[in-house]
Amino acid sequence: MMEQHDIRWKQRFQNFEKTLVYLSQALDIQKPDVTQRAGIVQFFELSYELAWKVLKDYLEEQGFTDIATPRAVIKKSFEIGIISNGHQWLQLLDDRNLTSHTYDETKALEVDRLIRQYYHPLFMELAAILKVKNV
Repeated sequence: MMEQHDIRWKQRFQNFEKTLVYLSQALDIQKPDVTQRAGIVQFFELSYELAWKVLKDYLEEQGFTDIATPRAVIKKSFEIGIISNGHQWLQLLDDRNLTSHTYDETKALEVDRLIRQYYHPLFMELAAILKVKNV
């Protein structure tokens, strides 16, 4: 059973890394139009989903239980030092709900700014930390 969890988190991590490459490429567009911004948001949403799920799989492989929700996974990951900024991760979790309002130009611009300024760097930091653990 332990080996199955080990394989799962490593496979999910590979998917997270691929999605993060796409998000990074999309963020290279300095003044995205509405379609490009929608792509940025989509890659952000995928990155977020894979990030918390890879953390959950990793924590389970480490023997942690009772981590069924994204909030519980984030808190435990911060507690054991996998992520360094628990507050920003929880803010990311809350702001993830904003992405369903990207039809609103003002909110869409705010989401784009938050992704560029805060959330993409969090994902990149997580990828670097998990890459070391994946060796």
